[in-house]
Amino acid sequence: MPRPSILRTFLIAESETPDERAARRAHAGKSSGETYAATLRQLQPDARIEIAQPADADTPAMTPEALTGYDAIFLTGSPLHVYDDTPEVRRQIAFMRAVFASGTPSFGSCAGLQVATAAAGGTVRAMPNRMEAGIARRIVATDEGRDHPLLAGRAATWDAPAIHGDEVETLPEGATRLAGNDVTRVQAVEIRHDKGIFWGVQYHPELALDEIAVALRRQAASLVEAGLARDERDVTDRADLLDTLHDAPDSRAVRWLLGVDGELADAAGRRREIMNFIAALPMLDRRGSR
Repeated sequence: MPRPSILRTFLIAESETPDERAARRAHAGKSSGETYAATLRQLQPDARIEIAQPADADTPAMTPEALTGYDAIFLTGSPLHVYDDTPEVRRQIAFMRAVFASGTPSFGSCAGLQVATAAAGGTVRAMPNRMEAGIARRIVATDEGRDHPLLAGRAATWDAPAIHGDEVETLPEGATRLAGNDVTRVQAVEIRHDKGIFWGVQYHPELALDEIAVALRRQAASLVEAGLARDERDVTDRADLLDTLHDAPDSRAVRWLLGVDGELADAAGRRREIMNFIAALPMLDRRGSR
């Protein structure tokens, strides 16, 4: 007989403000949390999925006890700068501390990784030289990451969708750096803090390539200012290639033009860390621990 599916409840915590969510919907069709929900529904169709906005002023604070009602918690990316002492940042960090205290397994991308780092006592900074917009290149596992289940199935080096201007500066106590590259030292990490275990990546395994293309177009002026493109036409050309690869992931010509392989072109390759996290949930669950 086939094994019965496990009905799980996932909580997605959006890091965006209401204005940022509205802006992303206008350009990409979804907020960051809605993108995460769409990806998770494809990976685990029978899961119940809820979305919360812990950074919003009108969202009630969630207690560790309430958070134990979820089987996993996902933190999205956003334009949030964790080093800014704003009410939104403080609320987001307080939420993540409650997640750690609950013992519920958690996963975060980009700003989600940065929020977890700050909540556990690490620091985040603006990148001295912004060099990752579109694709994070030549990510390599550390000695500790090589056999870590978060990175199971990854090649010796890989590329991933990425767009960020901030990065982890110092890891907190209880953290293990799992991967990095020449641009960003912390590309993947495990954080054990309080009762909880967090896995996170600086890149975006949840995003489709056309969403990265939208993000590039939105940030074209700042990418030119940062010296990553000669002009906005360069950015548009790169975004157009990503759109084309989204529609035709098997195209050898477009893969060659972008310098990528199936790890980035195929949805399963991009989503590997999320799939590994879901598979590891029984091992990561500390909700019953003292």
